[in-house]
Amino acid sequence: MIPAHLKTDIEADGLTHVLLVREFHKGEPLVISEPASAHTAVAPSDLCLIKLVVGPGNPGPVGAPSTSPGIGIEVWLPRPAAWNGRIHNIGGLGGFDGGQHSSPDAIGWPYAALTAGGESAVSASTDSGHVPTNGAWAINPDGSPARQLWEDYAHRAMHVMAEKTKQIARAYYGKPAHHAYYEGVSTGGRHGYRLAQQYPGDYDGIIASLPALNWAQWVTADVYRSLVVERELSGRYLTKAQMDLVSNAAIAACDTVGGQHMGYVTDNLACTYDPTKDPAVLHVEDGGTNTSPDALSLSQARVVNQMWYGMTSDGSAPDPHRDNGAGTALAGPHKWYGLMRGTSLYQAYFANIGYGSSNAHEGYVADQVALELANPRLANPTFRNASGNGEGGWTALTYQELSHAFDRGTELDSTFGGLASDDPDLSAFKARGGKFLSWHGWNDEAIPVQGTIRYYDRVLEKMGGAQNVHDFFRLYLLPGVGHMSPNGTSNPDAHPPLVAPGQFYALMVDWVENGKAPDSIVIETPPESPVRRSAPIAPYPQQVRYVSGDPNEASSYAVQ
Repeated sequence: MIPAHLKTDIEADGLTHVLLVREFHKGEPLVISEPASAHTAVAPSDLCLIKLVVGPGNPGPVGAPSTSPGIGIEVWLPRPAAWNGRIHNIGGLGGFDGGQHSSPDAIGWPYAALTAGGESAVSASTDSGHVPTNGAWAINPDGSPARQLWEDYAHRAMHVMAEKTKQIARAYYGKPAHHAYYEGVSTGGRHGYRLAQQYPGDYDGIIASLPALNWAQWVTADVYRSLVVERELSGRYLTKAQMDLVSNAAIAACDTVGGQHMGYVTDNLACTYDPTKDPAVLHVEDGGTNTSPDALSLSQARVVNQMWYGMTSDGSAPDPHRDNGAGTALAGPHKWYGLMRGTSLYQAYFANIGYGSSNAHEGYVADQVALELANPRLANPTFRNASGNGEGGWTALTYQELSHAFDRGTELDSTFGGLASDDPDLSAFKARGGKFLSWHGWNDEAIPVQGTIRYYDRVLEKMGGAQNVHDFFRLYLLPGVGHMSPNGTSNPDAHPPLVAPGQFYALMVDWVENGKAPDSIVIETPPESPVRRSAPIAPYPQQVRYVSGDPNEASSYAVQ
């Protein structure tokens, strides 16, 4: 039974409008007006859906990408007799986020429904204030920044979702939730970090992983990875076979543990493999010994080193034996981080990771450069706005011009809603008793792990070191793991151990509600994996080192 006063209570602030209240029975397809398919999720248990929009939004002409009624939110509620008293809200999908949450005719994202039905917790998700689109939502038809939408996307949507979920739970069940949790990855991971920084009272526990921190910097650096192909190889990308050849060569050079090849690199800081000096991957014409059609030219090998090192203002990349780019230091022309050696270059460029590929010819990354330089023509043709349409102009940029876009993105962060989300002062979150867990894969194909490590180092410095930070915030780093891939390497037989579904959430609940802090954690390959492998992961800056025994067994490692 839905309380009669629920809609009135929710809309009392004058900014909120309830779009739909609907009950779903166990096994019912999670659709409203859209047709169901064989892949449509079904309700795991009886649930009530409340769809709402929170303004003010961004008024404008019908059909303009920046026109928005406000922040769309979907709240899923188990039956009162089943509710476990918790809120477990879910972050966005990735990229510029978005969804059909503000439509009364479609489900925005069913994952919150599956969470609510599977756990008996209240769960919600949001579209961050706009429908799925490229970056055209972020500028008004006159070319000015859509500031309210930037603010909603950067942080406000997640805060409003927390407030509304708590309000609705209290009104629906007649009592408040005893604990509230947030969980998100990628853009949703960045949102989790921002919640701890700016809204410390929203959640008792936050799980935020592979976060898109320093948004403008890493997205612009993603464009750099494509720009080096334009500048150095006249836009001709390496084939998948070439990408896999050079990446697998790097793995083979750096993956030995206890005398065995693991199939993925476990110590990325020590891996200095250089394809320009490896005859086995180079054409015979370039001094190599490889006679196959998949061999690399010396120019292609240099480009791979550029991709691994990361963005520089002049396109340079040092000798990997002097600086392999895996550390967090940024000096001289080095602007941002690249990919770890062994990461799947094909996944990084051509796989659909989150919303869009990191190949600047697709997805959203070139749109960010267009927004930074206020020039729509730099975006791809899918970017369409009254102030101008995308023409793929980024391909003609010089390294110096892209470096200027990088700097402008940093300068415009306040215009972009403080999208960097990099404030290291988490003292308010700690003081109210909040707990924070995060993990990031070393072979993330989209968001270089160094950005997360760099942020955590700044938190350690700001808040007095690991002893003062580990009592509320712990970061774990996973070798071989990608951006929700889960194998982020070029080797399909890598089979790195993974965080199991629900593993971090169970650890978080135990930490918040029972005071049991997670320390070193054993992760394993999934049951369906053809290789059985386990390994410990430990809170950074602790490190896991092989001691002796079978390198596929967690007991063979020690935490230092």
